[in-house]
Amino acid sequence: MNIWNPWHGCKKYSEGCEHCYMYYLDSQRDKDGSEIYKVKTNFNLPIKKTRDGNYKVPSGTTLMVCMTSDFFLEEADEWRQEVWNMIKTRQDVTFWLQTKRAERVKDSLPADWGEGYENVIICFTAENQERADERIPILLNLPFKHKAIMCAPMIGEITLDKYLKDNCFETVLVDGENYDGHRPLYYDWVKKLYEECVKYNVNFDFCGTGNVFIRDGKIYNIPKAYQKVMALKSELQNPLIYKQEDIKIQPRCKTCKRRDSCNGCRWCGRCK
Repeated sequence: MNIWNPWHGCKKYSEGCEHCYMYYLDSQRDKDGSEIYKVKTNFNLPIKKTRDGNYKVPSGTTLMVCMTSDFFLEEADEWRQEVWNMIKTRQDVTFWLQTKRAERVKDSLPADWGEGYENVIICFTAENQERADERIPILLNLPFKHKAIMCAPMIGEITLDKYLKDNCFETVLVDGENYDGHRPLYYDWVKKLYEECVKYNVNFDFCGTGNVFIRDGKIYNIPKAYQKVMALKSELQNPLIYKQEDIKIQPRCKTCKRRDSCNGCRWCGRCK
């Protein structure tokens, strides 16, 4: 998957936003994550062409949209129709739209939406059971042909059984909290969702453990570079598409293990 950020910045919206990764990354560049602006250099990425007239984004690509913002952010209302136009133009590209702002989606769809564009996947995020029960019923009633749920950062136990049984969702994803966040993710929480997805034949992707992962009562502090690796090693994937021997751990900075080499980042303390 590739990322397309037509705008950047966001307003914290619920408890899952407390340690937002985008805010952390912006702070590393002395930027304010709450500053929302149109990314002019990349705004028209899906329709950009090379000198020979071909699209820069190849046919068959999946673009994850607004990973440093929220697609249905109120402050982006004036730009969204242009994005819808590009999405409609590139029917050969799949667009993954992710949001916490469930109540804004219906009124933000284009006039010709109908039952939905075939090349759009809508993903609602839910960090705990309260937010799942608040947002997912809204998603069930929205006219999208492809729907997904992302429990991230998962900061509380969640059951999705009553939502998955009608086969309305194609994928469930789970991730822990990282960067500035240290709220733990429990193996048993992930396993429960995995088993529910297996029960209803829904794709399940355990994306990452987060900084703090608890299994069998033992606390694991896992650097960002290893979180995906450890999630894959758990074999909580449906379908299971990885073999243990295929999961490679790349060499990292010996101090913080977050980067390929030490650059004095805040994690190793060299800059203090």
